[in-house]
Amino acid sequence: MAPATAAQQRSDTFAANRARGRIELTVDGHAGVTRRTRVHESGSLRVRFPRKGSPALEAMLVNTAGGMAGGDRFELSISVGEQAQIVVTTTAAEKVYRTLGPDTTVDVKIDVAANATLSWLPQETILFDRARLVRRTEVDLDRTARVILAEALVFGRSGMGEVVEKGCLFDQWRIRRAGKLIHAEGIRLDGAISNKLSFRPIANGSLAIATVLLVPGDDAVVAAIHAVAHRLRGEVGASSWNGLAMVRFCAVDGRALRHDLIQVLAALGTTQLPALWIA
Repeated sequence: MAPATAAQQRSDTFAANRARGRIELTVDGHAGVTRRTRVHESGSLRVRFPRKGSPALEAMLVNTAGGMAGGDRFELSISVGEQAQIVVTTTAAEKVYRTLGPDTTVDVKIDVAANATLSWLPQETILFDRARLVRRTEVDLDRTARVILAEALVFGRSGMGEVVEKGCLFDQWRIRRAGKLIHAEGIRLDGAISNKLSFRPIANGSLAIATVLLVPGDDAVVAAIHAVAHRLRGEVGASSWNGLAMVRFCAVDGRALRHDLIQVLAALGTTQLPALWIA
């Protein structure tokens, strides 16, 4: 066998030092109580359950790597059994640092059974200049399942004068109900991100964006958003169609975005807010 070249040795060293993490979580509901029945953790990901005595189990994701860098890979698999209720959040905003080449990849797989409810409410993902994030979220729902998905993205820490001049973001959602695809979307920002965010049709100069998806959802969601519009600091739009509802957010920074997300989720009244969101 030929000796490894210096470039190959550097590549192997880099790969060996990349973070890997996986969580497999299964919860079941019985007599109004949700309990975890299987928890598997590996690599730098952990899950903790801080809140007790509430109707829904709260699962808090922890990344002990202290952020995400190029070449890191994380996988999350969550199965919610019949009649179970769970709120999934994170301990802090997740930071995605600059990379010299490889992507940071995150794969999320969620299954929600009959009469079960999942609220996916991680704190913000903060992208640094020249970060590269590929994230895929797949959700499979029973006909009678309920889900709230919220994802917030912040491009740089404006309080520290950071600008995300370049980078790459690919964020994909696929939602299926009873095996049928009911919603598919993807966000792709590549290259000069700062310039693209300045365009009015994209973000009109906003540095923080978010999406909230509710299944099932209807015009009552839209009415609830209109009722709190006077309290919101950024641009927020809501719509409903084919049994689901969606809310889009644009804000000048992460603080304004967090404020608007809390206002909207509280107005909807369909899920408990994680303690860390309102601490």
